Amino acid sequence: MSSAEPLFEARDLVKLYEVRRGVFGASAGKVRAVDGVSLAVARGETLGLVGESGSGKSTTGRLILRLEKPTAGQMRFDGEDWSALSGGRLRAKRRDIQMVFQDPQSSLHPLLKVGDQVAEPLRVQRITRGRAVAERVAALLADVGLSPAAADRYPAELSGGQRQRVAIARALATGPKLLVCDEPVSALDVSVAGQILNLLADLRERRGMAAVFIAHDLAVVARVADRIAVFYCGRIVEEGPAADVVARPLHPYTVALLAAATASSSSGSPRGLVLAGEPPSRVAPPSGCAFHPRCPIARPRCAVDTPPLEERPGGHAAACFYAGELRPVAAGGPPV
Repeated sequence: MSSAEPLFEARDLVKLYEVRRGVFGASAGKVRAVDGVSLAVARGETLGLVGESGSGKSTTGRLILRLEKPTAGQMRFDGEDWSALSGGRLRAKRRDIQMVFQDPQSSLHPLLKVGDQVAEPLRVQRITRGRAVAERVAALLADVGLSPAAADRYPAELSGGQRQRVAIARALATGPKLLVCDEPVSALDVSVAGQILNLLADLRERRGMAAVFIAHDLAVVARVADRIAVFYCGRIVEEGPAADVVARPLHPYTVALLAAATASSSSGSPRGLVLAGEPPSRVAPPSGCAFHPRCPIARPRCAVDTPPLEERPGGHAAACFYAGELRPVAAGGPPV
């Protein structure tokens, strides 16, 4: 990453949720959905966040957007204290950071025409008025590969891929500097998902945007990201250049994600590490390294001490005392 100030930076983000049970809603503890996450996104860069469901990656995305308020930690966006902005200044700054949600069928209003939904951020942010609104909507639809005639259609008249293109057009309407994409292709067929990934990559390059791309599939993230941060139990356990993370994963959890991604892309069985069990309870997580109950190379120290995220040469970091000991398998071979 460049030595210049990043477009977005978060330090020690924490997000706690109260868990309540029983008729009277008695407190049953707190879930640490995000537990001390620090990350940065350079201008024009795509950072991929990957991990299983419940790993904290989507919550981190919502914190970045300030759709949720962090329990602790600081954020800076485009040279300003993003955590402290409020009122009119926050509303104005929101045009620079937008989101593409997972399911366009839910994120688009079923009773509003496509053109009205794409035009809404233009009107809310007072970017364009009058006849220029329709012209701008047509241009945005063209940018995402849709005919201007789509503006007069309702979401139900479009395919899943077309609806996601509409959602992307709406997110682009304000000319954002940072686009947060939360599982934007997980609800789509494989062939359509590939088209949307290519579209997002092309738009990012043409517009010079930065992006945070969130997904559970490491192969999908590696296809679009410059850097990857791997999440487990609310923490980043590995981070580095996308090519290095895929070719030389350091954390055993990343090795397992890579095996699963390889199996998914080849429609076969995963070679190498297959994780047993489920992610740990977030109300009462295990001591030490949260991954140690599922880790094939765990040792007594792992159940006691929490490994820090330590950077190695080349900007590749891992939170594992025995990083790099477990390697991906070669085709047809045993784990290295």
